[in-house]
Amino acid sequence: MSDNVLKVENVTMQFGGVVAVDNVNLEVNAGEIVSLIGPNGAGKTTAFNVITGVYPPTNGVVYFEGKKIVENYPRGKMKKLYKTENNGAYTHAIEPTPDKITRMGVARTFQNIRLWSSQTVFENILIAKHCRVTAGLLSATFRMNKLEERRQREECDELLRILGLEGVRNELATSLPYGQQRRVEIARALATQPKLLLLDEPAAGMNPQETQELTAFISRIRTDFRLTVFIIEHHMALVMDISDRIYVLDFGKLIASGTPAKVQNDQRVVDAYLGVSEDA
Repeated sequence: MSDNVLKVENVTMQFGGVVAVDNVNLEVNAGEIVSLIGPNGAGKTTAFNVITGVYPPTNGVVYFEGKKIVENYPRGKMKKLYKTENNGAYTHAIEPTPDKITRMGVARTFQNIRLWSSQTVFENILIAKHCRVTAGLLSATFRMNKLEERRQREECDELLRILGLEGVRNELATSLPYGQQRRVEIARALATQPKLLLLDEPAAGMNPQETQELTAFISRIRTDFRLTVFIIEHHMALVMDISDRIYVLDFGKLIASGTPAKVQNDQRVVDAYLGVSEDA
């Protein structure tokens, strides 16, 4: 039986004539921390958006825990516009919305922090619990769901305690220092009870001390919550320190993959980040 938690198979995301993700294949195994790196505009966030249902891919399939959760193929005008490989390989459309993928057990954060500005840290995290609510409209209206609501509030308080955020429980989330806001956003994703956590540039905008603390924080999350983690990140010290494996995208195509040591010594990766000499 495969250990894959996530498998992306021949995924292409094309916008008009622009191919943002070009026939990408990758796997993330249970318990791993895997990073997706590449220059700005390489297609990393677009790949995350396909995995989490923000965009249906133009072509290809996404599997989660061995089950096909996303599939698409070129249709309509895209039949003529489609530029890349595997046209005709897929014939079905499976296009779940992001909320459905979240309920399957896939949670994510975003490049730009998206906390509710008028709500406390606790309220931001409690909102995420709504994807696990079992009570219907009628029972919620007449407060017949008190036990479930109490349990969810207790779970949020426990999550804050585990992550060291109990001291800011009642603070407005957006009033916190930047590094703590990032932690709150990760805590909110964890509140959905995921099996796979996707982090989109979690160290963006952080100073070296905050980045070092975040590195330890992510490692602890993997261990304490028994999670599989998939990260987009530009901070190479974090990536090399924390990753079991790395995939490298450039202009939408995978150009390298493997252990940190293998990837950082790959000439194609060096060229993608530093550019190729005109004399080369």
